[in-house]
Amino acid sequence: MLASVKNLFLQAIGTHEGGRLTAHQRRFAVLGLIPILIWVFVFVLFPIFWVVLMSLFSYTPIREGGWFLGLGGNNPFVGLGNYIELFTGMTKSARIFRQSIGNTFLFSLLAVPLSVFTALPMAVVLESVHQRVKSFFRFVYFLPVITGSVAVTIIWQYVYAPNWGLLSQLFKFLGLTPPRSWLSDPTQVYFGIPLAMIAVTIVYVWVTFGYNTLLFIAALQGVPTIFREAARIDGANAWQEFWLIIMPLLRRTILLASVLTVISTLQQFVLFQLLTRGGPAYQTQTILLSVYQNAFVYAENMGMAAAMSIFLFLILFVLTVIQFRLLRTEWEY
Repeated sequence: MLASVKNLFLQAIGTHEGGRLTAHQRRFAVLGLIPILIWVFVFVLFPIFWVVLMSLFSYTPIREGGWFLGLGGNNPFVGLGNYIELFTGMTKSARIFRQSIGNTFLFSLLAVPLSVFTALPMAVVLESVHQRVKSFFRFVYFLPVITGSVAVTIIWQYVYAPNWGLLSQLFKFLGLTPPRSWLSDPTQVYFGIPLAMIAVTIVYVWVTFGYNTLLFIAALQGVPTIFREAARIDGANAWQEFWLIIMPLLRRTILLASVLTVISTLQQFVLFQLLTRGGPAYQTQTILLSVYQNAFVYAENMGMAAAMSIFLFLILFVLTVIQFRLLRTEWEY
């Protein structure tokens, strides 16, 4: 009986005994994979190969090079010369890039804790509100995430506009003197952090707050209620329940949110490009802005821009590995 059911099942899915695919299924699988493999090669593997190769040449598309992708000839091979120039050279591009490394890490250091550890308490609060209004609040907090970056930037340009902007008007209403400019005054520095960097960080946290909040809401819904009920029976108050029960159980989600936010901050481009363009005095110049400017604005430094991209990839890889090492857990619930 069991053998008959097994044979009927194998016939239904079209496989032979032992689970081997038929010739027809193999042809179908190959034909189905070919477009995917072509897409991966053209849009993933080849660009990676091209960037790595280009970083080893003094390359620009405005010079006529050799027969292979324009490399060689007037675009000579320099080996690790671009990388050495980035970290030891005295050209303007190299000096600005070295400054952009510090700016990028400063932005990430400011934005990641604010984005992650303000979203977690808010997720706890949202989960405790009445079911009727819970969906409304989720939508309100997630709305900036689905709003286009350009639209968000235009909104905050009005908020940060000097003299007549919303924030300046609020300062005047409270009897305070607003800064001369929120985004373009290099003399405005607080605790060693440029005001323009603080302003962009606030915009970024506002944009990403809803995404991390929804991540934590989903994780909270997966926490078994028996743990919280046991804590309450043992006399734990709300703070103890949050710190001793919720936080350890959400460690995997905190890891995920932290990794995604770090990657997002290091790759942030639109906010800086539209709000500050790296100014004032390169105080908000990031690695990605340097890559863009050297590749597409100056045009004669695409080899240098490729080397910057490889360096950014290495930073992302190392930081992700470190975060997984520090925050990983060996248990599940």
